[in-house]
Amino acid sequence: MSVAGGPGAAHAEATLLAFDYGEKRIGVALGNVLAGSARALTVIQNRSRDYRFEAVAALLREWQPDLLVVGLPAHPDGTPHAMTQQAKRFGNQLNGRFNLPVVWVDERYSSVDAEARLRERGERAEHVDAEAACVILQQYLDEHGAPAS
Repeated sequence: MSVAGGPGAAHAEATLLAFDYGEKRIGVALGNVLAGSARALTVIQNRSRDYRFEAVAALLREWQPDLLVVGLPAHPDGTPHAMTQQAKRFGNQLNGRFNLPVVWVDERYSSVDAEARLRERGERAEHVDAEAACVILQQYLDEHGAPAS
């Protein structure tokens, strides 16, 4: 995975929310640049545009992130597929509605990694979307962690 576009490293104490966008569910993870770690937070049912953005707004009020990270799906060779444009649109809508910076992270294999993590911990697969968002956010943090002081 690699970061695709957007600003560089967030400031040292930034709070981040990451999204693994899907047609049925949107996984959400929370992270902090200073700690350099991410954790699965929740799954939003993608029932409708209004429902989706009301749920996101509630998370933004609660966590007050400085930056949003959106997974950008692609084929294994890196070429875009049907979900690529939907995820980009979702990220653009987040930026437009909430006026927060958005970066995209290549999310190839994030769901596979998430499923493996859940199996290792003996957790149910219903959490895979939030765990995939965690994988995406951890990738961002690993590549753009806290600046050296």
